[in-house]
Amino acid sequence: MTEEFKDKNYWAVILGGSSGLGLATAKKLAELGLNICVIHRDRKSTLPAIEEEFDQIEAHNVDFLSFNMDALREEKRTEIIDNLKEKLGNTGKIKTLIHSIAKGNLKPMISDEKPTLKNDDFHLTIESMAISLYDWARHLFSEKLFADDTRIISFTSEGNQKAWENYAAVSAAKAALEAITRNIALEFAPYGIRANCIQAGVTDTASFRMIPDSETLKAHSLLRNPSGRLTTPEDVANVVALLCLKEAFWINGAVIPVDGGEHFR
Repeated sequence: MTEEFKDKNYWAVILGGSSGLGLATAKKLAELGLNICVIHRDRKSTLPAIEEEFDQIEAHNVDFLSFNMDALREEKRTEIIDNLKEKLGNTGKIKTLIHSIAKGNLKPMISDEKPTLKNDDFHLTIESMAISLYDWARHLFSEKLFADDTRIISFTSEGNQKAWENYAAVSAAKAALEAITRNIALEFAPYGIRANCIQAGVTDTASFRMIPDSETLKAHSLLRNPSGRLTTPEDVANVVALLCLKEAFWINGAVIPVDGGEHFR
């Protein structure tokens, strides 16, 4: 699988690629020879550390673009895609679109002490973590930037079906993300585009640590997992890489658990 796409002028566009699953995926896909475009939203104070991570991507001798911009705003999306079109030229194509946006509200439904979920909280979370996948896929498709055999991959969680405290808005977004992915898989298939979700096991990322009482979830997952450890971002990135290979062409519209068996206990 080493340098599978070297010198083919294929690109991976990663929404939310400066940390966690998105960053690990960017590094892994660069190993395959895919050029990398990362869209992220980070504070200036964190950029030096992020740039060090990005240096590891460029060390694989691939082209690299990064945009510290809000991927959820239509005018910013247009600006990014215009820049990307110029970089791709007449021969470059997007081989994979990765959705790893983690922007949502983690509030309880009922509380006497904390702010509770409101209607707008659901809207913001679902727009950010689900509908934005369709916005990007549709825009890139309309610009004819996808390769003949493109893979669209997004990240979901067990919260898509299980109820966790403070997770209601994100849970709704994950369910919506999976529904959107299935319909992309159906309607874009005639154009050579495949879409799948990876259901990652509990992974100790910055986003996960924002969940209230995440340490309890972490301890419970360690007990459930047959291998006695949490999922790592690299575990997930390895499966993304597999899904990008030509041999995975017939996998479409699936939700694939990547958790070492944690989901069945």
